[in-house]
Amino acid sequence: MLRDKLKPFIDKYNEINKELSSPEITKDIKKMTKLSREARSLETIVNKAKEYEEALNNLEEAKLMLEDEEMAELAKEEIKEIEAKLPKLEEEIKLLLLPKDPNDDKNIFLEIRAGTGGDEAALFVGDLMRAYLRYADNKGWKVEVVSESKNDIGGFKEVILLIKGEGAYSRLKYEGGTHRVQRIPATESQGRIHTSAVTVAVMPEVDDVDIELDPKDLKIEVMRAGGAGGQHVNKTESAVRITHIPTGITVSMQDERSQQRNKEKAMQILKARVFEKYESERLAKIGEARKSQVGSGDRSERIRTYNYPQNRITDHRIGLTLYRLEQIMSEGLFDEIIDPLIAHYQAEALKEAGL
Repeated sequence: MLRDKLKPFIDKYNEINKELSSPEITKDIKKMTKLSREARSLETIVNKAKEYEEALNNLEEAKLMLEDEEMAELAKEEIKEIEAKLPKLEEEIKLLLLPKDPNDDKNIFLEIRAGTGGDEAALFVGDLMRAYLRYADNKGWKVEVVSESKNDIGGFKEVILLIKGEGAYSRLKYEGGTHRVQRIPATESQGRIHTSAVTVAVMPEVDDVDIELDPKDLKIEVMRAGGAGGQHVNKTESAVRITHIPTGITVSMQDERSQQRNKEKAMQILKARVFEKYESERLAKIGEARKSQVGSGDRSERIRTYNYPQNRITDHRIGLTLYRLEQIMSEGLFDEIIDPLIAHYQAEALKEAGL
């Protein structure tokens, strides 16, 4: 059965490589880039298919060797070895056969915004951002703070990070949604626990191969940058606001002193937001595909609670509770939550695919 399921992937891989080796392809850079990406995404499953095919062929040959008295003992050892290896190989292939999220290999924009809870929510935006920075550091990813909007007490109304590195989207896509925090604020004299929330959005970084925005659909405005308490107030018009007219999505950027740099950053984020909107609409049309992978991804969906008095972190999607919140946040140990999430959604997807 697995052999039959693997054949279309091998055929597609060979077909793409044949097209890429054609001299004509160099005339269409965009198509060549797209095909190269597709070939790379198929490489792992094709290599695993070759390994599986080789194991099955070796097994058949070893079984034929049983008929030879001199080779029978050697054949038995080889059969035992191959049969022990096959189940693990088959499980790996089943996971590779699941529909691949085309964004998994991309870098991401991670947006964290203060929700209900005022100053306490803004402080938690900072705490969550620092935990993600530690997680990214653990993974060897590079992080750039693209934009930040601070409040008066050291918190953040919003922060946008660009995280670059292998597996950034495939792992952090599980973070999209509402994160609820329960703790006693430093300003609380009665020792009462307050509940506040922040929202996280995870968007793949995209380029013109993924989405191309027509300049006619863009409204670009420039203005003077402002800053808290008169700091970094620009006398030149360096701040930029870009609106994508068909979707109404607007991005403002004033973090850089250069108008050109602000425009470039705003365009990066705008492309990511427009791509995310169109992708969400596409997935909604084909049913529950997204929900079966990573939940709805909607910021309104409450995915996790951070309870500081109990040192408890709970992920509501899979009912996972860990009593080591302080350590997870201080050391960026999100794999302790993300690994079980991935295992859960893979198991659900395997069940749906009948594998």
